[in-house]
Amino acid sequence: MKELEINANEAGQRFDKYLKKYLKEAPDSFLYKMLRKKNIVLNGKKADGREKLAAGDRVKLFLSEETVEKFSGGAPLKKVSAGLSQEELCHRIAPDILYEDSHVLLVNKPSGVLSQKAASGDISMVEYVTAYLLENGQLAEGELRTFRPSVCNRLDRNTSGIIAAGKSLAGLQALSELFRERGMGKYYLCIVRGELEETAYIRGFLKRDMKAHKVRVSEEKEGEDWLPIETEYIPLAQSSRMTLLKVHLITGRTHQIRAHLASEGHPVLGDYKYGDRGFNEVFRKKYAVKDQLLHAYELRMPKLGGALLGLSEKNITAPVPALFWKIIEETSWQHGIREALEVLH
Repeated sequence: MKELEINANEAGQRFDKYLKKYLKEAPDSFLYKMLRKKNIVLNGKKADGREKLAAGDRVKLFLSEETVEKFSGGAPLKKVSAGLSQEELCHRIAPDILYEDSHVLLVNKPSGVLSQKAASGDISMVEYVTAYLLENGQLAEGELRTFRPSVCNRLDRNTSGIIAAGKSLAGLQALSELFRERGMGKYYLCIVRGELEETAYIRGFLKRDMKAHKVRVSEEKEGEDWLPIETEYIPLAQSSRMTLLKVHLITGRTHQIRAHLASEGHPVLGDYKYGDRGFNEVFRKKYAVKDQLLHAYELRMPKLGGALLGLSEKNITAPVPALFWKIIEETSWQHGIREALEVLH
């Protein structure tokens, strides 16, 4: 017999879904048969699997150790990703933690790090978050059978800034819903080609080209697979050839900011996919700019409750990357740079 206690990370899910995670190799028919025969019980009583679990609930499995081990797929791996230990992985990525409570974690993702795995051997922010929670004792290895922390928003590999992750199931679900319903303000910083002086609200349509790994933007909807996009940009400072922008991402499609600004004639500095190669090369040679200078700078939270109470009406900002500062400080700006520096500091 094996007894399990439901913790905060696992609470809020249906009992049968919990069992399917814990005994992931077991057929559904086996699980429901064990429930009917009371070989699996919840809080000492017969259950049908539809019950919603709460922290402190106790599950008893009247099964042999061999059966549990067989259907659980063995013990969780101590190596989190690519053969790295938890401590090694934390030190390998080591982003700044911007906010943390018992349900959520917001971190400043460095440029060059994936938000989520693209291949089995990748190291992403999901692996970092998992390793961080394991390393400081907030998550036990055994819990990874029934709950895995995850990120709720995705940034391009070479875009830096705020990544939001759920530490508990309740936090993950609530935060994911908030992003899905566009319930917060999302603001980015970027440097673009050309001098912009007025705030603008631009609309259009975007279509993904999976083969080219790019998107296309049009002012008109050209087919059913073209999705509406909305972007607002606020100029913070101008030079004779470029502008420091604060961009309000309203719809949040793949590559939206990069492609939408490029379609307006103002590509992001360092963006070789949608940008101006000649413009980029000047800064690559002088400042070693190799990728887009795009930074997920700020999240403005609405009034919240439940698992997100700690984030209610908070504005979370991520420190501006050093390369941004270097270009800002060493470039001749005509208007607004003093005010911009005050805002960003």
